[in-house]
Amino acid sequence: MINKFKEYEFKISAYELALTTMNFDAMTVAPKLSSEYRNERMGYLSGEYYSIFTDKEFVEIIENLKNDNSLDFITKRKIELYDQFLNKTKNISKEEYTSFEKLKMDSYDAWEKARKENDYKIYEPFLLKLIETSKKLTLKREPNKDVYNVLLSDYEDGMDKEKYDKFFNLIKEEIVPLIKKITDSKQIKNQLEGYKFPLNIQKEYVNDILSYLRYTDDFGVCATSIHPFSSRLSKNDARITTRYNENDVLDSIFSVIHEVGHAMFEHQVADEIANGIIHNSISMGTHESQSRLFENCLGRSKAFWEYNYPILQNKFDFLKNISLDEFVNTINISKPSLIRVDADELTYPLHILIRYELEKGIFDGSVDIKNLSNEWNKRVKEYLGIDVPSDLKGILQDIHWSDASFGYFPTYALGSAYAAQIFNKMKQEIDVDCLLRNNKYDEINNWLKEKIHKNAALYSPKEIILKATGEEFNPRYYVDYLKNKFSSLYNI
Repeated sequence: MINKFKEYEFKISAYELALTTMNFDAMTVAPKLSSEYRNERMGYLSGEYYSIFTDKEFVEIIENLKNDNSLDFITKRKIELYDQFLNKTKNISKEEYTSFEKLKMDSYDAWEKARKENDYKIYEPFLLKLIETSKKLTLKREPNKDVYNVLLSDYEDGMDKEKYDKFFNLIKEEIVPLIKKITDSKQIKNQLEGYKFPLNIQKEYVNDILSYLRYTDDFGVCATSIHPFSSRLSKNDARITTRYNENDVLDSIFSVIHEVGHAMFEHQVADEIANGIIHNSISMGTHESQSRLFENCLGRSKAFWEYNYPILQNKFDFLKNISLDEFVNTINISKPSLIRVDADELTYPLHILIRYELEKGIFDGSVDIKNLSNEWNKRVKEYLGIDVPSDLKGILQDIHWSDASFGYFPTYALGSAYAAQIFNKMKQEIDVDCLLRNNKYDEINNWLKEKIHKNAALYSPKEIILKATGEEFNPRYYVDYLKNKFSSLYNI
């Protein structure tokens, strides 16, 4: 029976590889006119993938192996996760599954077009259909549970609205007042404002950063896309994307650092659990902890730039007039802004709060889904104090809703909080600043591999944090990290 189980595992992984590869191509290099032909065939392949996963023989194998006490720990974990997936899909037909996958592909194309034309109305009917279908399929899966709680748990096992409400209330109580103090204080000058950063030189520097982070072409590739993302095809094929803006070199740099955090996690999973159901089941909060750790705790530190800033200065001569301290202060400026991925550490959780409250309202009926753009703009004004000038800088900025990733956004803030707690433990055990300034990032990767990456997918998010830090999750680490960093930076 185990041999038959392994045959199904291989078939499932083959379809996953094909679909992930096609999806990566669709969002990076594929010609725009190819979408209709491709989407139809990806929809078909998704259906075949579903058929294999829900095949009667495979279901029986899982049922039998669930009660086999002779299985090793890893195989037991695989069976547990396959059983969870089958429970999620048993009430959904192949036609419903295939149709939903096709809708997500078409919705991405509509979102991309809407962004290009800065017109939410192009994308709106697709988004409304995604919301309607997500509700319908979730209720078929779990008819007696709150829809949004089910979706939240899909992305972070064990989380629900009650727990997220408590977490975000802490942010509102302690971080919002700090943001107001900083907004009212003397502002730090943006030393990079007004300069142009030619894209060809930016791309050269991105390669320098990739090398520093030990992200090599042995297992990775960096492409360009509208919205930066990471995509794992296999343990040794962890791809990322970035985007370039000639007016802002930080956009490409920090997108790359963030996405490499994801990719390194995928690459450093232990061989015995790689490229299968366990690898696929890494919690998104845990995943985001790594990208946010790379991007902020490490990537915005002075020690990181003690090594990397001179290289950047050699690429752009005018930066030689800007000191290291001035540069580090610039990359840590806190100022309410419109675009989530460009937001500073301090205001970032408010961007997530906005999306979390909207999603809650979408699924409990308290938000008018036919007026979502205005609902978005209203909350941006409420929490960030700024007006949204266009759909492009408002509801069209994120990719996540275009593939029905409802429940994903809160994991960004949760991941940031995980990162702060992990970073605190890391500093106790290794000399992080010394490693950063001396180009020894491989030692940081090794620490993360041993503490988190290697076996993280074997455990629940709660267990991962406990094993990595010796404590249960405590959001105070995050709040204190933000308060200490920005109070010091702004002398308040």
